[in-house]
Amino acid sequence: MKRIILIISISVFSYHLFAQNTVDQVLAEVEKNNTTLIAIRKSVDAEKIGNKTGIFLQNPEVAFNYLWGSPSVIGTRTDFSVSQTFDFPTAYGFRNQISDLKNEQKELEYEKQLMDIRLKTSLICFDLIYANALQEKLTKRVGYAQSIAKSYQQKFEAGETNILEYNKAQLNLLNISKELESIEIERNALLSELTGLNGGQTIDFTRKVFQITELPDDFEQWYLLAEQKNQAFGWLKKEIEIGQKQTGLNRAMSLPKLQTGYMSESVVGQQFQGVTVGLTIPLWENKNKVKYAEANSQALESIAADNKIQFYNHLKAVHTKTIALQKNVSEYRSNLLSYDSSELSKKALDQGEISLIEYLMDFSLYYESLNNLLELERNLNKTMAELKRYM
Repeated sequence: MKRIILIISISVFSYHLFAQNTVDQVLAEVEKNNTTLIAIRKSVDAEKIGNKTGIFLQNPEVAFNYLWGSPSVIGTRTDFSVSQTFDFPTAYGFRNQISDLKNEQKELEYEKQLMDIRLKTSLICFDLIYANALQEKLTKRVGYAQSIAKSYQQKFEAGETNILEYNKAQLNLLNISKELESIEIERNALLSELTGLNGGQTIDFTRKVFQITELPDDFEQWYLLAEQKNQAFGWLKKEIEIGQKQTGLNRAMSLPKLQTGYMSESVVGQQFQGVTVGLTIPLWENKNKVKYAEANSQALESIAADNKIQFYNHLKAVHTKTIALQKNVSEYRSNLLSYDSSELSKKALDQGEISLIEYLMDFSLYYESLNNLLELERNLNKTMAELKRYM
């Protein structure tokens, strides 16, 4: 029974480590813990409440007058009134619609900030995958270099090789060791950046293999979906709608305001009471507001059309680059597997068939090719992340 529990515990723990070791899991953690997003979320919620203020009826007015007469024999007079001012009825509908559109804009602004932070986090994760993979490969190379350096030290001490070969082996070990140290420094810096994005909570991201997602070749079909999900376009669309509603609101505000209420007046032996009705005629207060709203709507439509053109051309360039990188990575990976002769070179060196310098050149060429492939895979993932920002 204990053995079963232990196996289950190990399985759960292993799954937890695997889950923590994916880019999607890191993105979920950052989205939950990022202090910038938390602050923006609170700000958006507050502004959404603010957008719902000032859209209702004006406050009612209550007045009371107590007047004493002179001479005093004529007694006192008291007045009491309650009044309410109304804008033209359609104004309240426009105000409510504008507040709803502004709240939708705020959500789009939050989504844009979220996607920006997700992109930044993804780029750091891809740099970390690259650094993790290099660290693993360099660690193996250091092991090989140490064994070679030790072997040539023994040969040198036994008089079986010269000082030149001995120095080459030691320099090879030194160079690879320092390269490994540099990668470890870079990796620690990237982990610190990731911790900052995660609200100060450490994420030990150890993934070493890039996950390659195929991008559809048909750009036009892909672009239609990206355009629909673009937060900037959505925001501008809402802004244009707000401008149109603002034009309607300004027209409504150019119509007369109505004031109605109740009033009573009491003097000695007499009392008057009844309703009051008033009318405010807006002759100058809202002058040019309708023209301004119409001109602003036209300007926003022009901005939206320009942004759409720029967005289309930018994404088409990134899409073309991504497709080319996909092809390049696929070809490079298949060819590299075919031309891998690192193990053969090591055997040839051990058997004395090639010199140390020949082995080092072959080994360096192979690992340079591996680094090139990793670099290509990192670039592919980064360009893919930029495209996924709009998906």
